[in-house]
Amino acid sequence: MKPRISLITMCVDDLERSVRFYRDGLGLRTEGIVGTQFEHGAVAFFELQGGLRLALWPRRSLAHDSGLPLGTPSATEFAIGHNVSSKAEVDAVMDQARSAGATIVKPAQDTFWGGYAGYFADPDGHLWEVAWNPEWVVPD
Repeated sequence: MKPRISLITMCVDDLERSVRFYRDGLGLRTEGIVGTQFEHGAVAFFELQGGLRLALWPRRSLAHDSGLPLGTPSATEFAIGHNVSSKAEVDAVMDQARSAGATIVKPAQDTFWGGYAGYFADPDGHLWEVAWNPEWVVPD
């Protein structure tokens, strides 16, 4: 296996609400919900950097497709990191997320590792860490 990830799928309870959050609130680009003609097919894709895509898919659809029972979601299973180039940018993204309807889980603050970071949860409880790391150069 090559060390390459091309798609991250996050399962959601309300696809339309989640599309509004990511598209309208956070400003991510999408063609909207596609695949509605298929049972368990409705999905929304968002283009990210470097060819990576984020997919939003109903939880029930992934359970059906994988053959696994629908489980209870947990916010502490994983977090997506969004690294930015300054403390001010961390604050700006956290404010944007709050305005879009995110729950601020941990306000941005200096970290034990010398950076500055905070956490927000999207409408389905998925954790996002917004961080500035003085050791990393973040491309535009």
